[in-house]
Amino acid sequence: HVQLVESGGGSALAGGSVRLSCAASGYTFNTYGWFRQAPGNVCELVAVMSGDGSTEYTESVKGRFHISRDDAKKTVYLQMVNLQPEDTAMYYCVADPRTPFSLMATMILLGQAPPPNFGVWGQGTQVTVS
Repeated sequence: HVQLVESGGGSALAGGSVRLSCAASGYTFNTYGWFRQAPGNVCELVAVMSGDGSTEYTESVKGRFHISRDDAKKTVYLQMVNLQPEDTAMYYCVADPRTPFSLMATMILLGQAPPPNFGVWGQGTQVTVS
């Protein structure tokens, strides 16, 4: 059973930090991404990381968010610092073995929402910044 399980969300004050974790089971993914969706907003891919360590970030989080991974634990992380109220959203860990890093990086650069039936999604974790 392929599964992604996020943890680590919560509330933070503006300027604060939160670290999200995503544990994979049932499959070894090469590329992971973190999406977020706020009420009324399009689902946005904010960070992506390939198996060789390549990363890409959406412009609004560059310098504040950092994606990393521990392959021994099959876990990917999203460290978020200097959080702002506009970062408030449900955050989802996503992996799609059919989609290489290059295409996910393009999704970020073009601001594309995920297509239907895209990848394996975690249940989501809420981050609220006030």
